[in-house]
Amino acid sequence: MRHARLHDRVVRGYAGVPSAVQMPEELSLGEAAAALGVSVDTLRRWDRKGQIQTTRDARNRRLVPASEIERLSSRPARHQTGTERSARNRFAGVVRSVECDGVMALVEVEAGPFLVTAAITRDSVEELGLAAGVSATAVVKATSVMIERGMTA
Repeated sequence: MRHARLHDRVVRGYAGVPSAVQMPEELSLGEAAAALGVSVDTLRRWDRKGQIQTTRDARNRRLVPASEIERLSSRPARHQTGTERSARNRFAGVVRSVECDGVMALVEVEAGPFLVTAAITRDSVEELGLAAGVSATAVVKATSVMIERGMTA
């Protein structure tokens, strides 16, 4: 059970990755090793060489400050969305057009140089009050993203 909690804590945001769950001020050696992607032995060796700062608890176990995890992390900090949703790709802009037909609607959002088109329900258009000129944010969560080389119009 403890191992599952550790894995959950590490996946959610250690190593400088912001998340809804705050990283504790100090991590055990095992938690710190998992967050950095190195072994516990490596952290012990770094501690002996002075390459990482640690403290000791009442039982003489090493603790690693969160600031050391952030300093040593090779992963860049991810942007924050300002929301607790998992979708991280957000395009703020203005609704350019809304085309309703039956129960579905196509909504075009102009977000800077980008034009994002979403197929949503007519009910959603009405509930959100979407119309040309209204501010909106296109939130993208996809199972696949395709990249094309070069510029295309």
